[in-house]
Amino acid sequence: MGRAYQNRKLSMAKTSDQKARVYSKYAREIYVSAKSGGLDPTGNLALRSIIDRAKKDQVPTHVIDKAIDKAKGTGGEDFALARYEGFGPSGSMLIVDCLTDNPNRTFGDVRLCFNKAKCKLGNTGSVSHLFDHTAIFVFSHSDEEAVLEALMMADVDVSDIESEDGKVTVFTPQTEYFKARQAIIDEYGETDFEVDEIQFIPQLSTPLGDEDREVLDNLIDMLDYLEDVQSIYHSAT
Repeated sequence: MGRAYQNRKLSMAKTSDQKARVYSKYAREIYVSAKSGGLDPTGNLALRSIIDRAKKDQVPTHVIDKAIDKAKGTGGEDFALARYEGFGPSGSMLIVDCLTDNPNRTFGDVRLCFNKAKCKLGNTGSVSHLFDHTAIFVFSHSDEEAVLEALMMADVDVSDIESEDGKVTVFTPQTEYFKARQAIIDEYGETDFEVDEIQFIPQLSTPLGDEDREVLDNLIDMLDYLEDVQSIYHSAT
């Protein structure tokens, strides 16, 4: 499988406005996870993973705590996952995951971004069948064989595993996420995951020239500016 995967587009922000958008996206994701899976990160591994990622992206503790406190209430927003698929320059493929309380608004906003970039929004399933929905774990360890053995002993279905520069990367089907994460922690104790996510990995890569790369970057920037957009995956290289 190699390293053909994209980390989510929540990179460190350079302006207060960008930081506010990153904080808002994490707060929404934390709220939804806590609301659906429980407020305690010890028992809610999905929430724990989101909090760990948020801390690595330097999201303030008060933002995290506020989102969890908000989930304690019986009311609040009713967010739902909305996934959009489309085509970028040179036939590159994109998947855009959103959390929204107004699907009509979100669809219109995403479509407008594609139209402005002169790209095409596709139907559900138009490109997702050409991506693998995969859980990815990257952490410090020197022996991939030992990690693989530990995962196999825990009955985890491992799609691929690789080792480089003192780090092991484990790929499993997304349905194995919780089992795989817990197996790693059980074997090695508290683990500082460099990557701990479920991502869409393209089965085929689409090489882009400089001009097309600029078009794709512009589309991603517009999408990432939308408050409802949580993650963006693409096949471009």
